Amino acid sequence: MTKKLVQHGNSAALIIDKPILDLLNVGMETPLEITTDGRNIVISPATSHTEDEFLASLDKINSQFSTTLERLAK
Repeated sequence: MTKKLVQHGNSAALIIDKPILDLLNVGMETPLEITTDGRNIVISPATSHTEDEFLASLDKINSQFSTTLERLAK
């Protein structure tokens, strides 16, 4: 599929067709992350990690590496 940018005020906009948005489960309120490798643009739904997920990951790390972390803290 080939698309062209459209003028949107002083910016350029890319129109993404609804079937593609539906396929990716992306809506108007979905935060998007835009990255590039210098040649390509990659647009992905932004990953949001909740505090609970963060604390669960921290607990997992502490349980697996508590001895090593204690030694490093000395």
